[in-house]
Amino acid sequence: MTTTTPSRGRRRAPTRMERAAGKAAALQRPRVILALLLLLGLTCVMLLDGYLRAEVGGDERVRDGASASKVPDKVLNGGPILTFRNGKPVTQTIPKKTIVLTFDDGPNPTYTPTVLKILKKYDVPGTFFLVGSMVSRYPSIVKQMVAQGNEVGIHTFTHVDLSYQSDARIKREMEQTQLALAGAAGITTTLFRAPYSSETDAIDNYSYPVYKKLGASGYTSVFVDTDSDDWKQPGVAKIIKWATPSGTSGSSVLFHDAGGVRSQTMKALPTYIEKMKAKGYTFTTVSGAIAKNNAANRPVTSTGAAAGASTGNVEAGAQPSAAPTAASSAAPGTGNGQSPVDSAVGGAGAAAGAAGGANGNGSGNGTRNGISALQGAHREATGMTLYEGKALIYAVTVAEWVVPGLAAGLTVVGVAVMSRFGMMLILARRHYRQRNKRRFSWGPTVTRPVTVIVPAYNEKECIANTLESLAKSTHPIEVIVVDDGSSDGTSEIAREAARSFGMTNVRVIRQENAGKPAALNNGVRSASYDIVVMMDGDTVFEPDTVRHLVQPFADPEVGAVAGNAKVGNRNTVIGAWQHIEYVMGFNLDRRMYDLLRCMPTIPGAIGAFRREAVLQVGGMSEDTLAEDTDITIAMHREGWRVVYQEHAKAWTEAPASLKQLWSQRYRWSYGTMQALWKHRKSLTDKGPSGRFGRVGMPLVVIFQIITPVFAPLIDVFTVYSMIFVDFWASLAMWFAVLGIQLLCAAYAFRLDREKYRYLLMMPLQQLAYRQMMYLVLIHSSITALTGGRLRWQKLKRTGEVGTPAGAS
Repeated sequence: MTTTTPSRGRRRAPTRMERAAGKAAALQRPRVILALLLLLGLTCVMLLDGYLRAEVGGDERVRDGASASKVPDKVLNGGPILTFRNGKPVTQTIPKKTIVLTFDDGPNPTYTPTVLKILKKYDVPGTFFLVGSMVSRYPSIVKQMVAQGNEVGIHTFTHVDLSYQSDARIKREMEQTQLALAGAAGITTTLFRAPYSSETDAIDNYSYPVYKKLGASGYTSVFVDTDSDDWKQPGVAKIIKWATPSGTSGSSVLFHDAGGVRSQTMKALPTYIEKMKAKGYTFTTVSGAIAKNNAANRPVTSTGAAAGASTGNVEAGAQPSAAPTAASSAAPGTGNGQSPVDSAVGGAGAAAGAAGGANGNGSGNGTRNGISALQGAHREATGMTLYEGKALIYAVTVAEWVVPGLAAGLTVVGVAVMSRFGMMLILARRHYRQRNKRRFSWGPTVTRPVTVIVPAYNEKECIANTLESLAKSTHPIEVIVVDDGSSDGTSEIAREAARSFGMTNVRVIRQENAGKPAALNNGVRSASYDIVVMMDGDTVFEPDTVRHLVQPFADPEVGAVAGNAKVGNRNTVIGAWQHIEYVMGFNLDRRMYDLLRCMPTIPGAIGAFRREAVLQVGGMSEDTLAEDTDITIAMHREGWRVVYQEHAKAWTEAPASLKQLWSQRYRWSYGTMQALWKHRKSLTDKGPSGRFGRVGMPLVVIFQIITPVFAPLIDVFTVYSMIFVDFWASLAMWFAVLGIQLLCAAYAFRLDREKYRYLLMMPLQQLAYRQMMYLVLIHSSITALTGGRLRWQKLKRTGEVGTPAGAS
C-alpha cells in the first residue's frame, strides 16, 4: 500500500470524515449543555416544591422548659403586642371590649376562603399570620384577604421554630415571606408571630433574643391573650368557650385556618362573633388596636410615663408610639423610616378613623397612602421587592404544576416498568421451556456451508482471535473479511492469521473506508452461500456457535436469527455492569420479543440472515447508525420471521472506559431512534409490517426510549423523598424495586447458566451505570429532536477477549 506524504511546509487539508467529525463534535456540546440545564432546572423545581411544603430545611422541634431568667418581667407580664425601641421592649394590651381575631398557619385553600366569607358576612376584620410557603402556593387567597380589609403578618416561610435557627436562617425566613407577600398582594408587613408561640409568659431565654433582633429591624411581635385551642378539635362549644375573654377585657384571640382539619373552627367562628357582638365587643386588627390605644392616650399626655400608665403594660421609659430608628428604617418592606407603631397610627386622622371603626363594626375610614389604618402594618411593595416577589410566585406556580404532573406520570411509568418485568419473566420462562423440549426441532438439520462475514476497521488487536475462533467451527463455513480502509494493517494480519491457522476458506477483501453497512453489503454480494452469518471484528465464536445459529433456517419462514452475545472482558467493574445488562437483555427481552414475533434488533456481534432476505430489503442501509435494527425491522415488514437462538454464543469485547461506553451507547440509542422513525409507516400498514408496527414498535418506543428517558426522574424523586420526606420508607421502596430487578436478573442468569457472583455488582450498577445509560438516552433524544447527525465511531480495542473458555 502506498501513502502520499504532504509537501513540507504545506498544511494538509482535512478529509471529509475529519470535517464531519469536527462538525459533529461542535454540535454535541450545546446538546450536552441543554441536557444538563434541563436536569438542573428540574432539580431546582423539585427543591423549590420541597421547600414550599416545608420538606426542605424544615424543623418541627419546639424548645420546651427553657429558663426565662433573661426576659424582663414586664414583657412576661405585659400585653400581647411587643415592639422595641433602642433595644428596650414596649408592650401593649388590647383595649377593653375589643377583640383582635388572629388566624395562624394559612392560607389554606379549603378553610381560609370560608373564614373570609364569614368575616365579610359579619363585617369583621381579621389579622392573618401567614406561612410564606403557603402564600406562594395560594397567592389569590392572600390577594383577596388584603383587598377585603384584613391585616396580614409573617409566620415564617416554613413554620420553623426560630429559636433554634441561625441569624442567616431567621433573615431568610422573614425575607422570603416578605417576597411572597409582595408577589401575592403587592404589600409587605411589619407584623410577626413566631410559630409555636402563645402568651408572653412563654417567652424564654432562647426566643427573646429573636424577638429583640426582629424588633430592632422594625417588626412588631404579636402574641395571644386567649387561645381557642381549636387545633385540639375539642368541639364547637369548647372552642367558643375557650376563645371568650374574661369580663370586659380586650383580647388577642387565636384561631387556626390551616395546619389540620379545621371544620370545627369553621362552625364555631360565626357563633363566636355573634356572641361577642351581643356582649358589646367590637372587632379590629392589630394595627387597629394600636391606633385605638394611641388615640386614647394622645389627648392625655405625650410623655412615655403617662402613656405607659394609660396602657398599663409598657416598660418604664419606653413609648408605645416608638420613634423611628436606624434599624427600623432598614426593615424589609418598610422603606419609609417609620417604626411599626408609628406607621400603624398613620397620623391623627388615621388613628381616629381606626378608633371609630373599632368602636363600630371594624371598618374605619382612616387611610395612609391608600392603605386602611386597620392595615397599618402593610407597606406597598415596590421596585425589586415587587419584581422578585412576582418571580417567586411564577416559579412556585410552575413547581405546583410540574412536580405533581411528573409524580403522576412517573407513577404510570413505574407501573408500566413493573408490568414489563412480570411479562418478561412469564414469557422468558415459556420461551425457555418451549425451545428446550427434547422434541423441539426447527426442522431438518441444516448442514450446508454458510458464509461468515467479518467487517473490520483497524482491528489489528482482535482480528487474529476472531479468525482463530472461526477455525474451530464445527459447521462448514466460508469466511470473508472485509477490510473497510484500515490503516493499521488489519488485512495483512488477517491473511497471516489465516495461513497460520491453516484456513483455506478465508478471503480478505479491501475497500475504501465507507462504513460498516457498506462493508457488510460487500460481503453479502461476495458470499458463495445462501445463508450469511455476520459478526464483528472484535468477536469470537465458540466451536458450535455457527451450527446452532443456522438451525432455525430449517423453517422456511425464518429470515434472520439473533444469537446470544456475551461480554468477554467482564472482570472489570464496567465489564461486569455490561455483563449483567447483556444477560438480562438477551435472556429476557429477546425471549419475550421472539414469542411476540417482533424482535427489534439482531446484534451486530452475532446474527445470521438468508442472503435472499437481505437482498430483498435492499441490504444493509446507511440511512441510520443502527443498521442492525434497521434491517431487522425491514425484514419484519417484508414478512420474514426473526427468532432468537440462545445456544449460539459469541464473546465480544465491551467498551473498557466510560468515555468509550458513552460513545457506543450514544450511537446505538440515536441509531435506534433513526430506525424507528424511518419505519414509522408500519404503524398504519397491514399484514406483517402492521403487526410489527402495532406490537413491536410501541414496545420499543415505550420501554427503550420513553421509559428510560423518564427513569432518571424516578431516581431523582427517590433521592428527594429520602432526604426531604421519609427516608426509611423511600429507602425501603428503592430496595423493593432493586429486589424485583435482582429477581429478574437472577432468573436470566439461571437460564443462561451464568455465575451469580456478578449480581453483587447490581446495586452499584443501579446507582452509577444505569444513570449513565439514562443520560446517554436523553442526550440521544435531544440530538434527534434537534436534527443532529452522528458519524460512525470506532472504539479502542485491546484484544483481551480470546477463546471463550477464558471468559467464565
